[in-house]
Amino acid sequence: MPKKISEPEPRIISVADHGITADRLDPDAITVMKRLREAGYTVYLVGGGVRDLYLGKAPKDFDISTNARPGQVRKVFRNSRTIGRRFRLVQVFFGRNKIIEVSTFRCRSEFDPKAGKDEVLAANNTFGSRRDDAFRRDLTINGLFYELADQTIIDYVGGVQDLDDSVVRIIGEPEIRITRDPVRMMRAVRHAARSNFTIEPATLAAIKANVASLSVCPVSRIRDELFKDLHGLATADWMRLASSCGLFQVLLPMYSTCEKVVFDEIFALMSVSDRLQAKNIRLPDDILLALLFLPWAQATYPALQKKLKTGEAFNLSREIRGTLSKVLSHLDIKRAAKEQISTLMALLPIFQQTSGKGWPKWFQRKSYFKDGLLFFSLWQEATGGAAVDSSLLPQPATQPAPQRSARKKSSSRLRGPSYAAKKQKGGVFGFRK
Repeated sequence: MPKKISEPEPRIISVADHGITADRLDPDAITVMKRLREAGYTVYLVGGGVRDLYLGKAPKDFDISTNARPGQVRKVFRNSRTIGRRFRLVQVFFGRNKIIEVSTFRCRSEFDPKAGKDEVLAANNTFGSRRDDAFRRDLTINGLFYELADQTIIDYVGGVQDLDDSVVRIIGEPEIRITRDPVRMMRAVRHAARSNFTIEPATLAAIKANVASLSVCPVSRIRDELFKDLHGLATADWMRLASSCGLFQVLLPMYSTCEKVVFDEIFALMSVSDRLQAKNIRLPDDILLALLFLPWAQATYPALQKKLKTGEAFNLSREIRGTLSKVLSHLDIKRAAKEQISTLMALLPIFQQTSGKGWPKWFQRKSYFKDGLLFFSLWQEATGGAAVDSSLLPQPATQPAPQRSARKKSSSRLRGPSYAAKKQKGGVFGFRK
């Protein structure tokens, strides 16, 4: 029989010590927690929501974990659906396309002694206890539970101490945990950049030693995590930290041999993005990627630094798109996105040449003008020019982004027949008899 892994008893932090009162929680999250509790289940606020509340921030999401199985959660909430292949989650829907995600406690299957040290474990749906769920999480600062009834924080992994010390630490043995799921490296770097934390030495050493292992992860997961980094309000700091540990060069190998001046240019561009996104202005993914890739493109294609005619710019955009398809194959960026990115970069010289002379009407009528002008304005601010005109920017996000399309209710009384009525002259489908 395998030896049982010893685990400490949790540290219980009272509301007097952490200051998170129920009035700081999302009302819909409270509703979900109360209804599950009334149904006889154990339920907690978990993960990033607890972390952000402890740090005095407004959480982006309020995720909930419970001992109820997905099917049991669905019975409590008719306004819900089950999603996920890797692990089943229940999404509970509220007004204005708002979603509260509910997960079932998961087992620490990666600590199974039958698993080899270097084995990447397959996805599973093994349920576990609250303690199991805490230790299977990625970082100590994300392994906290908040109990609504007595407003206490339950800490199995030392997350509260690491929050107090401004430290990012992987739960368990960093080398093994990263081998099992290399995406944890990206999360550690992102959270350190977002909160201006330091990465604990053993965790940092394991990241530097294993950055190449990202190649074993599904492309979709890497791409999704990269977009979280770009929308994380600390993209410039993330870039610096990711570059110092080698992660940035693995994610974007086109920058692996670039000089410091190129990184300074990326940092300036990302700083403008951070300034705007701090105001709750979400820049489109294509524009963020174009900002990220612009210094590489300018170093690779000297023509981007010269005067171009419109036809020359579009020929250059096709050439850039072909190269992007090769250097970004590991991220599986959609063809339409690569076309938009290359067009924005190739048209930048046209906007530079025309700036200050008044935009010609034929230019303003082009489908690419609006996005091109925004991209030019972002570049202009990053290079010491005027700040981006607010009229060019997307409206600040005041409501959660829609997560699903509402299904329209149909009624046979509202639909006409698929054939023409007999009294009409047209006959069946409107054709004359």
